[in-house]
Amino acid sequence: MTMTMHIFYAVGSKPNGALIESKVWYNNLYLPLCDLGHTVSVLDYDLEPHYTNADPSRESARQFNQVSRPRLEEQLIAQIARVHRRKPIDLFFSYFYSTFVRPEVIQEIKRMGICTVNWYCNASYQFHLVEEIAPAFDFCLVPEKFRLADYRRVGANPIYCQEAANPQVYKPFALSREFAVTFVGAFYGERGEYIRHLLDNRIDVRVWGPGWSSLYPPKIFAKRIRWWASRIKRRILGRSGTLLPVLPAQICGTPLSDDEMVRMYSRSKISLGFSKVGETHRSNQSIKQVRLRDFEAPMSGAFYMIEYMEELEEFFDIGKEIVCYYDKSDLADKIKYYLNHDAEREKIRLAGYRRAVNEHSWQKRFQSVFVAMGL
Repeated sequence: MTMTMHIFYAVGSKPNGALIESKVWYNNLYLPLCDLGHTVSVLDYDLEPHYTNADPSRESARQFNQVSRPRLEEQLIAQIARVHRRKPIDLFFSYFYSTFVRPEVIQEIKRMGICTVNWYCNASYQFHLVEEIAPAFDFCLVPEKFRLADYRRVGANPIYCQEAANPQVYKPFALSREFAVTFVGAFYGERGEYIRHLLDNRIDVRVWGPGWSSLYPPKIFAKRIRWWASRIKRRILGRSGTLLPVLPAQICGTPLSDDEMVRMYSRSKISLGFSKVGETHRSNQSIKQVRLRDFEAPMSGAFYMIEYMEELEEFFDIGKEIVCYYDKSDLADKIKYYLNHDAEREKIRLAGYRRAVNEHSWQKRFQSVFVAMGL
């Protein structure tokens, strides 16, 4: 059992600016730390613009950070020093990119006698965005097992900490399962292709999230262009110049609130997940990652179907607690099977729920990593 600590918490409420009302990290990091009895002091500073400008390859981001990083550094040190004088801080907990503060600032926090740890969950394909700052922390919490060696290579001290979910937030609701198949998440990568394939196989699927409802031109032209595009292999030219699958507007929804997303898991017979990240499917070495959703969905009572990756087997019994698919055809075949086998689907759903609640909470993750950190 870990002792209670005074934690200085420097994390934004959400990872994606498109999710305007979301409090994903507040729900999944801040609340579990409080549940464990720790005293949590929060950085009084708006970090959201810094997340939006975390990639220095963009000129606008470089200009933003040139002006804003010194302000954040000044406020961070001043607030930590003030709080530390009032009540000694045991742990500095952040979700920082290298553009947020210089490594020297983290070193200054350490000189106050405060242990420092950074949580980051985009290293699967964006390790370069924390490569500079990671070695400055005492520890880095890393959910991508295949990136641990990269952290060590640059002199950082990583601890493997897979993502999880907060059972106080992610839970089943007594709602009618009105939808056959749903996906809640952003439009990118191969996701549109998979949804198009399901529609072509007469599967009733609905999607919500950033990008889906804005795929097409203005409404006045949309019907005609969608018809024309359907005549040329169901493709339409996207804003990036790539050909995108044509999807019926009525199946595409805008982003859901956190509460609406959790409830959607209880409104769906089958909830989908995708494992590939970014646009890596376009390369010969596509990258897959275990995601927050892989724990949120089962904990919320979903029957969950996710693209297979070996690491998932460490957390769920495949085929008995969640179901995995290998490609578009396999996904369509398994959806048809499970939609026609209610009892089997329900058995798997309940088993996945029990596994997630019993083993995959953030509260348990934090207890484990704090022991590993000697706290």
